Amino acid sequence: MSQINILAIANHPEILETIIRLINQNESWCGLPAGSLEEAEELLRLNSIDLVLLGVGVDEEAGERISSLCQSIDPRIVCLRHFGGGSGLLYSEIRHALVGG
Repeated sequence: MSQINILAIANHPEILETIIRLINQNESWCGLPAGSLEEAEELLRLNSIDLVLLGVGVDEEAGERISSLCQSIDPRIVCLRHFGGGSGLLYSEIRHALVGG
């Protein structure tokens, strides 16, 4: 199986760093951090992204903007809102989203 690229977007640097560290603990996942909507849009355009995690500080409007951009770039990109809750929940959410659940 090829590497799965996961873009995590959050406005809180420490939380974003933790999410990326947790994602990168899975050797088949590659986490890309974005601390702003603009950074997220640039990363989406420059990389082949499989999953987008919308985290802390990403409001409804920004989430919709990212979802629309994902749909226009590649409709297979999954957008997932992540509210926190520990590494077990994060892994479970990602696995569930990647199998189309």
